[in-house]
Amino acid sequence: MKENPVYCAIDVPEIDAAGQLAQQLGTHVGGLKIGKEFFYAHGRAGYQKLAGSGQNIFLDLKLHDIPNTVAAAVRTLVPLAPTYLNVHAAGGAEMMAAAARAADSAADEAKVIQPKMLAVTVLTSLSDADLNDIGVNGTPREQVLRLAALAAKNGMDGVVCSAEEVELLRREMGPNFNLVVPGIRPAGAAQHDQKRVMTPEAAIAAGLPLGA
Repeated sequence: MKENPVYCAIDVPEIDAAGQLAQQLGTHVGGLKIGKEFFYAHGRAGYQKLAGSGQNIFLDLKLHDIPNTVAAAVRTLVPLAPTYLNVHAAGGAEMMAAAARAADSAADEAKVIQPKMLAVTVLTSLSDADLNDIGVNGTPREQVLRLAALAAKNGMDGVVCSAEEVELLRREMGPNFNLVVPGIRPAGAAQHDQKRVMTPEAAIAAGLPLGA
């Protein structure tokens, strides 16, 4: 993973197009990110088709519910053997701890490698004003660090954050805490609905590849 930290998002609902893209990417990326659009359209069968390309998989479903429900979902997903699986840190300490325990027991039962469990901190589509609208005081950086510390205390292997928080989290959370960072865009590329973005060069300078 450290040799190639780039995962390519497969954000299309068409299974044939997704499979073709996975094959074309080959060894050019470190893995594939399968999100809600594709997984909700094709479920386990679609996942297994893409995993059959031999790529590592980040199953980006952002689970967020009461602890028992999230733990049950994790237990159904772990046998698929994703490299990464994520939940929302905003679900709280008990939910994250339940997810971590479920991942451990499910991996042991299914005899697969336990996925790295990630907690989503602050979505890259949210700005200071957006956080204020939902009652969160402080900046995205402050909220990301708060949630990252909570995640680490409750069994998470790392977090999903924007590149703007990478340097801060590397300093505060150490070199072995996994950081998965969406919103990496070449200069001049469309940002779409993402607000906290960074170029690949700037993200590398901030320390992104180290343990990412």
